[in-house]
Formats: sequence, structure tokens, C-alpha cells
Amino acid sequence: MKVSVDQTVCREYANCIVEAPDVFDLDEENGKVIALITEPDPSQYDEVRAAAASCPVKAITLHE
Repeated sequence: MKVSVDQTVCREYANCIVEAPDVFDLDEENGKVIALITEPDPSQYDEVRAAAASCPVKAITLHE
């Protein structure tokens, strides 16, 4: 699985950070969500999927 965040779509709701705090965080410079890990460990797949599903603007794309 690969994870990407479209910062042009992100509206800083940060739901993804609640769901997967080891994978997502806020960029200190622009306040948008960033993926700390673009290729998560299989043990993180469920939380990453939950994070993507929780994004109200669908800024997170999963490539499985």
C-alpha cells in the first residue's frame, strides 16, 4: 500500500491524524496534512484505511 495526500484538497480537519497518528501529521509550514509514512507497514493498513475514509474531502488516496 502507498499513501498520498492532496494538499490542494486538504482542509485541515485532521480526522486522519486521530485515526492514524503514526502515519499522518500537520505540516508546520502550511497547516496541511502530510503523510509521515508513504508506505505503511501491513499492521497499519486498517488504521490507514480508516483515516482515508474519515477524510470528509477525500484528500487521502490509497494505492493498493
